[in-house]
Amino acid sequence: MSLVKRSTHGCPGGLPVLLLTACAVAASLAGVPAAAAEPSTLHDLAAAHGKYFGSATDNPELPDTAYAATLGSEFGQITPGNSMKWDTTEPQQGQFSFTKGDVISDFARDHGQTVRGHTLVWHSQLPGWVAALPASQVEAAMTNHITEVAGHYRGEVAAWDVVNEPFNDDGTFRASPFYNAMGSDYIATALRAAHAADPDAKLYINDYNTEGLGAKSDAMYDLVSELVAEGVPIDGVGFQGHLAVQYGFPGGMQQNLKRFADLGLDVAVTELDVRMQLPADAAKLATQATYYRNVVEACLAVARCVGITVWDYTDKYSWVPDAFPGQGAANLYDENLRPKASYDAVRTALGGDDEGGGGGEPGALKARYRNSDPAPADNQIKPALQLVNTGAAAVDLSTVKVRYWFTGDNGVSSYGTWCDWSPLGCSTITHRVAAMSSPKAGADHYLEVGFGSGSLAAGSSTGEIQLRLSKTDWSNFDETDDYSRTTGTSYADAPKVAVYIGGELAWGIEP
Repeated sequence: MSLVKRSTHGCPGGLPVLLLTACAVAASLAGVPAAAAEPSTLHDLAAAHGKYFGSATDNPELPDTAYAATLGSEFGQITPGNSMKWDTTEPQQGQFSFTKGDVISDFARDHGQTVRGHTLVWHSQLPGWVAALPASQVEAAMTNHITEVAGHYRGEVAAWDVVNEPFNDDGTFRASPFYNAMGSDYIATALRAAHAADPDAKLYINDYNTEGLGAKSDAMYDLVSELVAEGVPIDGVGFQGHLAVQYGFPGGMQQNLKRFADLGLDVAVTELDVRMQLPADAAKLATQATYYRNVVEACLAVARCVGITVWDYTDKYSWVPDAFPGQGAANLYDENLRPKASYDAVRTALGGDDEGGGGGEPGALKARYRNSDPAPADNQIKPALQLVNTGAAAVDLSTVKVRYWFTGDNGVSSYGTWCDWSPLGCSTITHRVAAMSSPKAGADHYLEVGFGSGSLAAGSSTGEIQLRLSKTDWSNFDETDDYSRTTGTSYADAPKVAVYIGGELAWGIEP
């Protein structure tokens, strides 16, 4: 995605950035259009529905700067394709390597994204030593692997595909070193070990060809129903979504997602792509776009469908041609990183325009954040925030609240808060700290920001709001694990900063 600098109507050139921002906001509030906001991303549009839109990625792709720029700006969640799998993280028994996975989690943190860990227990991409173990040693090796890997990424991974692909297509359990040694009990054992290693991460079972109603999805439903009834820690089911235009769209997808959600579980589309026999043509691409739209609409129709991840966003780095010779063109962007018709179909299904140019729902807001405090262990927290109206109508700011989550660490539990600067005028901005009733990883308090008056026109930004808080005893914080904080010093979309309009979540992912 290329970003074009636009002039600000009525504001003289040559002004410092903050003054230009103030001028733009003042012009907007006075009825003069400000600079147009950046086009809404797929994640922006999904977040307006309380969901995320993500992409898989892998270490060899990240040095491609054009690729990385779109990955970091268009998507709010990323999944490492290979760098957290067993053959990478524990190639020799008891010898762990997290270098490649850390690169992915660092990228996500720097871009305000969440991470889906993939995967802890899978029959494939296992080092040879696992299959060579005596059956009596498999459970201990599996538990130790989960403990070390999930423990290493504790607090950095929002959700784990704990067990991947446990079923054959006919609904029978797949043979693997784990099933052969423990039977189907290995699944509950793995989930319990993952919960012990990272109790705040969402724990999933993930599989393919389970998107529609059928023998395999029935087997998955029976399994997770039993796990729920037994009190095994499971939070959700992942439906991979590796589709193909030549096979038809899965029947009853929305109904299928809902029956799992009705068990009290989250559901997610975790590895979406739609391949075709090459060469691609207009008819195949049109069918592909319809399939992508159908998946998005099915997820939107189920409240507990938390989000969608495409299995990398571009044909340039697709796994399909290697896995399915003669097939490809499966992703939202082509090999030259240009959006395809399927990208437009996804935007439209999410409520955006079909050209990546904004629009969306009336009164849609997103939060952007930059780290303005280089010292994470001093006695103040200094978030810099801005709101952007990505919708088609003005938003009454008096109905808006913003929450930034952090941990109070040691010291007293009373706080002072300040607005240091805003082009809207700090006198119009309210701010307070509140304690969470149920603390989460990285979050036991939040800074809540509101507005006494004013409105934000469609396409406009509030400009930078410089905020500050401290404990009344001025003791130090440790911000390094705070839920909403990232290390980026330039403004980026902030999915871990929540925006509420009229008390309803309009943007962001709560801890």
